[in-house]
Amino acid sequence: MNGFSQPGRVERVFWPILATALLLALWCYSVRWSGTRVFPSPVEVERGLAELLRHHVLWGDIVDSLRRVAYGYGAAVAIGVPLGLTLGWYPAANQVVNPVMQILRPISPIAWIPVAIIFFGVGDDAAVFLIFLGSFFPIVVAAINGVSSVPAVYRHAGRNFGLTPPQLLAKVLFPAALPQILVGLRIALGIAWLVVVAAEMIAVDSGLGYLVIDSRNSGKRYDLVVAAILLIGVIGLVLDVLFRRLEKLRSVRWGFRFES
Repeated sequence: MNGFSQPGRVERVFWPILATALLLALWCYSVRWSGTRVFPSPVEVERGLAELLRHHVLWGDIVDSLRRVAYGYGAAVAIGVPLGLTLGWYPAANQVVNPVMQILRPISPIAWIPVAIIFFGVGDDAAVFLIFLGSFFPIVVAAINGVSSVPAVYRHAGRNFGLTPPQLLAKVLFPAALPQILVGLRIALGIAWLVVVAAEMIAVDSGLGYLVIDSRNSGKRYDLVVAAILLIGVIGLVLDVLFRRLEKLRSVRWGFRFES
């Protein structure tokens, strides 16, 4: 038994709140100490948020950003997981595809912005395409690695039970690879949220990313800029917490099991 105990529920809430309060206090003090008239104080950011809410634009931008992420990320999951499982199941096919993937995977989705605008124009389609690219490769790689790491004895056992290849993939390999796939899905979701903000600064005229750049260009409203940035961070935190909850579900916390 080690000397460290798990923090209680009160501690898990108290310390993050305290750290946030200290950060806000440091922010407020730094603005006053520097005497800056450009960077806003927390109170000014709060007023900016209230202004956005009064004009009924904030919720629309949030919904637009989440919608684009849902489309691009959802398409990446729908295509990437089956493709990764298939490539992991057939190593010969993976050897053929892998060089192309290794060339495309390190390219930042932001570098694809001019190409996306050429193909899809300025609008949602371009942003969704960029989110798809950013999410697709981490998901495929995680699925390939998950299937490749399954011990061969599990496959042999499945065949001995008379499972067909599709049944073996669905009932043995996929459950065994699920923990690694979930890691890839979580990483891809974070990348998708990063990409949508960057894409909205260039390729669309709504969303939180657009709010940041529009507030900067329209009267240099840095209170709205910082407010939008904080909202981006908070929503990213919420998405990550929700995904962590998903990983803790009993149905996905195991590495592999046979189903009759």
